[in-house]
Amino acid sequence: MKKTTKGFTLIELMITVAVIGILAGIAYPSYQDSVRKSRRADAKAALLGLANAMERHFTETNSYCDAGGPGGANSCGSAINDTGTSGIYNIPNQTANFYNITISAATAATYTLQAEPTGTQTDPRCGNLTLTHTGARGETGTGTVAECW
Repeated sequence: MKKTTKGFTLIELMITVAVIGILAGIAYPSYQDSVRKSRRADAKAALLGLANAMERHFTETNSYCDAGGPGGANSCGSAINDTGTSGIYNIPNQTANFYNITISAATAATYTLQAEPTGTQTDPRCGNLTLTHTGARGETGTGTVAECW
């Protein structure tokens, strides 16, 4: 009579665990990078949406001033309601959780918008993303504009 054994040996189990560990070690960083790129795309879309809102604001008031607050008198020069969180565009929650989208500079004729990553979204390669009134795109990281935008 032939004896049959069922199950796995300890060696087979250890090899399986090692292979899974190696695959996870490769796959997880790649997954994190994909998630970071997806969130960066959301931030870029929010910057472009805010830029459109800035242009609408300019059409209505003939100035980029006061786009950072509830509006009111032209306050350029005193920086009241000119910079900071937008008062004319609502940043989507899924983007606001990972990026601070702000108006970093505004005058009557120019503006600069900035998306600053927070928490796990922080990436030294791209850093802060910027967009100006001329459509010029920038980044503060070690990567290139083409890589980050």
